[in-house]
Amino acid sequence: MQTFLLYSHQKYREEKPVSKLTQFLDVLDSYSVTDGSTFNLKNYKPDDDGKLGLKKEDGVFLLKEVKALLQELQELLYANKTHSLLIVLQGMDAAGKDGTIKHVMSGVNPQGVSVASFKNPSSSELAHGFLWRIHAAAPEAGHIGLFNRSHYEDVLVTKVHPELLEKEHLSGPLNTPEFWEGRYDDIRNLEHYLSRQGTVVIKFFLNISRKKQKKRLLERLDIPEKRWKFSSADLREREFWDKYQEAFQDAISATASPHAPWVVVPSDRKWYARLVVIGTIIRTLKNLHQELPKPDPEVNKYIDDYREHLLREKD
Repeated sequence: MQTFLLYSHQKYREEKPVSKLTQFLDVLDSYSVTDGSTFNLKNYKPDDDGKLGLKKEDGVFLLKEVKALLQELQELLYANKTHSLLIVLQGMDAAGKDGTIKHVMSGVNPQGVSVASFKNPSSSELAHGFLWRIHAAAPEAGHIGLFNRSHYEDVLVTKVHPELLEKEHLSGPLNTPEFWEGRYDDIRNLEHYLSRQGTVVIKFFLNISRKKQKKRLLERLDIPEKRWKFSSADLREREFWDKYQEAFQDAISATASPHAPWVVVPSDRKWYARLVVIGTIIRTLKNLHQELPKPDPEVNKYIDDYREHLLREKD
């Protein structure tokens, strides 16, 4: 497979020192959580920039460059069809989930990408287990699937608003420590199952500060083109900020693992958040060490015949 483009791209060599990219890729490890036993959300700053001195124009430049590599890696994933990639995006309102999907996945082959947005469950979905609709939306082999919100809503929103559990047709005690541990266990089992089937799972928590969320919500009110994004529910849920932070802390602690890691993305700077997300995706896909699949032996055996047949055709 082609050598990592960013190291060999002449324009990049001329305009940006390669060491900056190397440092950035190394910084990504500091955002990854593979063992939740010592995880503390308070140690992750929403305005973190890796202490690299990158500016917005640096991020825009790098994002443009790495998108080309993502296209190549996606093509390899699609061609081999031995793995799939599930990207889970979670975060508070205005954390940037929609924008991340738009900017990170722009330019990739849409045939190999699916996006599922999990809104309030329907009556049919409520009549099934909470993971029923999730498993059905998991990406097929060779594809990238993005979950805009996910199964984690059922240990986030329902934990902050436990009265919602009454709609789920559940038996037994609700909203107890045992109940939530059972849900975490179910999530861990599903993600382990997906991993064993060849689905690589990456979960991103877009970590935005309360101050930055306020600024973005005000922009939705003040800028006419953004008003369609605003909902009164955004303000209602903002009142439960601290409870949501506790719920994210518990969920990440309980479900982070080497086969389904969490990445706590500093999201106060949109450009930096998108760079962290796409950088993580690229590193994950590169770790699959995929190459173009070999053609059918018959193609190699009769390649001259096939070529001659096509050349004899009249246009």
